[in-house]
Parts: sequence; C-alpha cells; structure tokens
Amino acid sequence: MKRSEARVRPAIEKYADNPSAFLALNSGNEAFCAPGGDGVVVYRRAGRYLVQFGGVFAPKEQRAELLREFKGFAAKERRRITAIQLQTTDVELYEAEGFVVNQVGASYAVRLPEFSLRGSKFVKLRNKIARARRSGLDVREVEFGEYAEQLGRIDENWLSSKGRHVKEIEFLVGQLGGAAQEYRRLFVGFLDGEPIAYISYSPSYGSSPGWLHDLSRRIAETPPGVMEALNSTAMDVFRAEGADWLHFGFTPFTGLDPGHEPPRHSPLTAKFMRLLAAHGESVYPARSQLAYKQKWAPDLTLPEYIGFAGSVRPGAIWQLLRVTNSI
Repeated sequence: MKRSEARVRPAIEKYADNPSAFLALNSGNEAFCAPGGDGVVVYRRAGRYLVQFGGVFAPKEQRAELLREFKGFAAKERRRITAIQLQTTDVELYEAEGFVVNQVGASYAVRLPEFSLRGSKFVKLRNKIARARRSGLDVREVEFGEYAEQLGRIDENWLSSKGRHVKEIEFLVGQLGGAAQEYRRLFVGFLDGEPIAYISYSPSYGSSPGWLHDLSRRIAETPPGVMEALNSTAMDVFRAEGADWLHFGFTPFTGLDPGHEPPRHSPLTAKFMRLLAAHGESVYPARSQLAYKQKWAPDLTLPEYIGFAGSVRPGAIWQLLRVTNSI
C-alpha cells in the first residue's frame, strides 16, 4: 500500500531507534502496514527489488511478524528485498529471517550538553567560523516557505558546481518542503541580505534523541567556514533547548571494522565495501563527508548495515545505487 504520513510518523516517533528514521517520510517512499498492528516497513521499488529503509518500525514483539509479512508481500510481487541503514539492534532479527547482513558504513553524533568549541582540538574550526563571520555572514533560523525560491536557486548552483554528470543523491538524504517540513528546522546563512547557504535538521528519536544534521547546500562562491558557522549556531540553539544529541547521519563506506561484521555476513561483500571505502569517491563522496563530521569530534559512532534477503546478488547493489541516484 502507498505510504501514509499519518501511519509512518507516529511509528518512527514511538518505535524507531535509528538516528535517520525521519527520512522515512521522504516523498517517493512507500510503506507496508500489516493488518492489526501499528508498525510500518518503509521501502522503494527498484527493478526487481524492494529497497527497504531503516529496519522495522514497530513494537519489539511485532517486528519479526511484520518483517515476515513484508517478505510475503515481496514474494507476491516477485521481488527480492534489500534493506539499507539497519542498526546493530536489527541485525539479529534480519539474520533470523534469512538475510545476509554486512556493515555498509557508520553514523556519527555529538553529545550536545557537554559540547564546547573551547580547547586546542577546535582551534582550526573556531578560526574558520570567525573568518566566516568577519565576512559579514548573518545566520538565521527561518521558515522554509519564506525562502523556498531562493533556496531552490542555491540547490541549482550547488548541483551545477559539481559538474554536469553529477546527480543529486536521493532516498538516504533528506528533503525540503512537503508535508513533513513543519517538523524540520532550517538555518540559513545570509551575505549582504542574500541567502548563500543552508542546513536543514530533522528530528531524531530513540535512545539518542535530538536532531539530525540532514540536508546542506551552499553556492560555489560561499566564503570558507560558512557551513561550520551555520552548524555551530544550530548546535547552540539545540543545546539551549535541552536537546541531547546532534546526529551527523549515515556515511557509507566509513567506519568499517571486521569486528562489526555479523555472523552471517558475506566475506565477498565485506571486501567489496572496503574496496569502495578506498576507491569509491566517484560513487559517493564519503571522504569529504567524513572529514566534515570528524571536525566536530563525535562522541558516538554507530555501525550501520545492509541486509540481503536470502543471498547477495550483484543486482541488489546495482538497484540500491539506482534508487539513491548514485549512478
């Protein structure tokens, strides 16, 4: 059945222990809901696959049954399931249901109540932020509707600066606008009164609640330090409001560790992930993303996983790359 925000949002708020779970509300996603329960499985169709996002969002005692129902749904459609951004707590369930599970990357988070830019380890970061502010940068939290057109121009400039063959990543990153926009927070950098950069933050639920540093864009001519100044301002606001964590989200092909691999993992897939970590910048800009996240000295690193129903097939990886617009 088509996804319903009225069903998905309460499920992720109550049951998700995934820092990126809010991305389940992205337009283009669908949700499978079994009769009699209030849990959901969020997915997209891609060729002969259903690419499932973020685990099963349901009460613990209902997760196994809902996953079985979803497997039955996929079988009726003659499609195979690939599950992306599974958490450590999902691994046992998916292995028990016949999935081959491998680590695919990691997510990173900063504990806000204790965070401060003081100290020698943040000297470079403080200098970048100070330089941006000296350029005349004005950081404000704004409503999306007031600046939608200007932010759209930032998106166009940002994408064109990447080269004509580069496409915008989808599915595993956030969006602006739509029915879920009212729950997001938006910080915009202005120079001479004109928006030049923004960062959108989404709610994060579960055992490390707070905010997810989600979608960020800037024009090519943005002075150094602007994105850092935007994020620093947002962190100050969130900390003053009593938020516990700022999550920087999932970065594929980073934080890979043989010690994180589950018992039923595929050694060949693990080798492939390490190959992408070393040489996969053309597929996903993992190194630059990780460098930005590590500037903030994360307190928490969470391994994230990919699960293949039955066995690993090359088509599953291909369709995952297609649905995320990576190829």
